[in-house]
Amino acid sequence: MNQELMDMIAFDIKTADGDLHGLPATDSEIETAEQILGVKFNADYIQFIKAFGGAFGGIEIHAFNNGSLIGNATVTELTERFRENYLENAGERWRDAYVISDDGAGNPVLMTAEGALHLYLHETGETELLYESLDQLLNQTFPFSTPRPAK
Repeated sequence: MNQELMDMIAFDIKTADGDLHGLPATDSEIETAEQILGVKFNADYIQFIKAFGGAFGGIEIHAFNNGSLIGNATVTELTERFRENYLENAGERWRDAYVISDDGAGNPVLMTAEGALHLYLHETGETELLYESLDQLLNQTFPFSTPRPAK
């Protein structure tokens, strides 16, 4: 992920009162979760959670130790809940995905190993591509406090 983007996010969420970011994820936490879930986390997701823990990135992005406004559920718990409740209807192609968030209406946000973010619509069983990458999500939805330079 772009270091300038990471620096801008760090400035904004780390200067807030601490509710928007948690404790940075450790290699051990990441490896344990990957083993439990049988997945490989995307490199950008790993970079984000190692810097900010569970944090606000335009949406709530869950990890292991989340900021107080993110909620207590870990990526492991959210993924296990998705699998238990929806995987049969969603299809096996989503077994390698993991849940990093939801839309506030109970629809999980799935991330693939390649980094694409999909919304699983639990009422219909359909999925919709939200963002091609975490970088794209952050660039399009993070409410930066300082203006970003035009490209």
